[in-house]
Amino acid sequence: MTTPNPPDVNPVLDGKVVLLIEDDAVMLRALGHAFQQAGCRVVGARDGDEGLNRFAERSPDLVVTDILMPNREGVETILAIKARAPEVKILAISGGGRLGAEEVLSLAGRLGADAVLPKPFRSAQIIAVACRLLQPGGQTAEG
Repeated sequence: MTTPNPPDVNPVLDGKVVLLIEDDAVMLRALGHAFQQAGCRVVGARDGDEGLNRFAERSPDLVVTDILMPNREGVETILAIKARAPEVKILAISGGGRLGAEEVLSLAGRLGADAVLPKPFRSAQIIAVACRLLQPGGQTAEG
């Protein structure tokens, strides 16, 4: 007899390791909750430096990174991850700061992010983008 998945578990994401790199503690917790509800194993980091350390320790299936952060920003983090593991899917998120989300995320996409999503977004939106990235064939997607 098999046990059915809890109602929110997504079969594409179930058991996947997701590295969340976000300097806003409230956003990091919210993202972690959304991905855990979808069945993921979540690893959190508060900036790009910590994110690269966690990446080396855990070999995630998906990296979700904010762009504007202290210490090492998201674009630098994306470049470093893609240099180490070009096959890893990366989803860049940002509210844009002074430049505006579209400009910041456009740059992230050109430098290696497989998908981008401007803040604010709903949990269902980020989970849908993650599913598109991690499904067989892993198509790139824009929010």
